Amino acid sequence: MTDEYTTTLHDWAGGTAALERLCEAFYRRVRADDLLAPLFAAMPPDHPRHVAMWLAEVFGGPARYTAERGGYPTMLRHHLGKAITEPQRRRWVNLMMDAADEVGLPADPEFRAAFAGYLEWGTRLALANSQPGAEPVRDAPVPRWGWGVAPPYRP
Repeated sequence: MTDEYTTTLHDWAGGTAALERLCEAFYRRVRADDLLAPLFAAMPPDHPRHVAMWLAEVFGGPARYTAERGGYPTMLRHHLGKAITEPQRRRWVNLMMDAADEVGLPADPEFRAAFAGYLEWGTRLALANSQPGAEPVRDAPVPRWGWGVAPPYRP
């Protein structure tokens, strides 16, 4: 095991299995949500697993989303033309944070700050990239999200 300064967010969260549980709980909430359900009406059954693969890679886990799904260009294509609204973006973040609580992702402030930071950053990009006429960068690497300035503290 690495120390608290080099442990990835992926490992701290509990690995890919924890992120899969997170995405399953999250998308159960999405399907029942009046604001988000229409946006995800055509969601294939394996969508939660694919989002978990994305998050795992972003948080320092295996690069399976890139290897198996095509990386950033694939994720971008899923958002183009969706015209996501600010209320939908905020609801997405809120439901993801609720799902994190439900499945028991670490609740320490350092992890949750990094986790919430990525959700805010990523959803703001998705919102911008989803707008009609948007011209996003089409080929970029999957982002790698870390602890920022506050690594986890272990007494």
